Amino acid sequence: MLRETEEILLRKYGIKKEIFELSKSVDEDIKEQFDRMKEIREYNQLKVLNAMQEANLSDNHFNWTTGYGYNDLGREKVEEIYAKVFHSEDALVRPQIVNGTHALSLTIQGIVRPGDEILSITSAPYDTLQGVIGIREEKGCLKEFGVTYKQVDFLEDGNIDIEGAKNEIGEKTKLVMIQRSKGYAWRKSLSISDIKEAIKAVKSVKQDVIVMIDNCYGEFLEALEPTDVGADVMAGSLIKNPGGGLALAGGYIVGKKDLIELISYRLTSPGIGKECGLMFGTTRTILQGLFLAPYVVSQAVMGAVFCARLFEKLGYKVNPSYDAERSDIIQIVQLKSADEVIKFCEGVQEAAPVDSFVKPVPWAMPGYDDEVIMAAGAFVQGSSIELSADAPIREPYNVYFQGGLTYDHSKMGSLKALERMGIL
Repeated sequence: MLRETEEILLRKYGIKKEIFELSKSVDEDIKEQFDRMKEIREYNQLKVLNAMQEANLSDNHFNWTTGYGYNDLGREKVEEIYAKVFHSEDALVRPQIVNGTHALSLTIQGIVRPGDEILSITSAPYDTLQGVIGIREEKGCLKEFGVTYKQVDFLEDGNIDIEGAKNEIGEKTKLVMIQRSKGYAWRKSLSISDIKEAIKAVKSVKQDVIVMIDNCYGEFLEALEPTDVGADVMAGSLIKNPGGGLALAGGYIVGKKDLIELISYRLTSPGIGKECGLMFGTTRTILQGLFLAPYVVSQAVMGAVFCARLFEKLGYKVNPSYDAERSDIIQIVQLKSADEVIKFCEGVQEAAPVDSFVKPVPWAMPGYDDEVIMAAGAFVQGSSIELSADAPIREPYNVYFQGGLTYDHSKMGSLKALERMGIL
């Protein structure tokens, strides 16, 4: 490490000497973990590059259109490229999709009809989606329209209950949901091999059941994606992994052509579907972000590995462990009190390039049952691929650390979190 680097950490950022020395030992511990990440990054970078070349992407596709957006060549090219990257038949990629929950909500609402049943085989879905389905009743939830819901909880070892899932599939089951990322749950995130096994199992019971994957936080973590192993449709957010930190807003849905058509009717209206809708000049940033995404995701994962090892060495429980295989960018650190959670998030906020002077506080965030604290000093508001930390204020005191456009910045977030906690 350069002497100048040591000086700026100690003098400018107030990192204690003890934390600095611990950081150096962590760097040594995690070197081997980075080799596999580089292999995956290279493959995914070539995959994205090839998709853009095959689609004959040109700077002409970055131009604006107005009004209805008929014949928006840029919009059509974005969706063609997304379909190629994820090896699917079609795609819906729009800045009008406000977040991952909206992308998932559109997907579900486009597919199910009154009398249909949704079956989640990965326990309860992420908090915000529960209000969409009607697990937590909200105005306009699918329960009001006669859509029913069942779930199969994980086994005690954190794996999908394959036999339980097969037994719960019935005549009414239209959609099987699989959430790849752990969300606010202490479990492993699902690998592609886990997802492949689950899809094969449910299709063996009912071939025409539609399998939907919540792929938020999971893109480019492995060489394959869920659509490579039999998923019918998959959705996520552009301000998470695939936006590469450059997408200003939006979400994506990829999958079978007939399903994307149905879903597009929920985005606009029946009979219009994908044919209208402006990109509002975001085509270039969406595609440039996608081009950078494999590298940016690898940096975020490296930062998560550093965070895991740093807190492991101090005796904290983490999930996943620093040397585990990963299928999303989220690192959980189980802290000892609500105060430690707050201090951790304050430290991450202090490491931010934007709003580093702001102090995060717990608040009643829409869509959540508990108060939530969020540290996020991002160039794009709410961008989860940029460095952030958040946690519901409830026991056990798990804080969710994610993102970082560069490894060095993600690493700084961990060091400032530890420094703010004052345990060394």
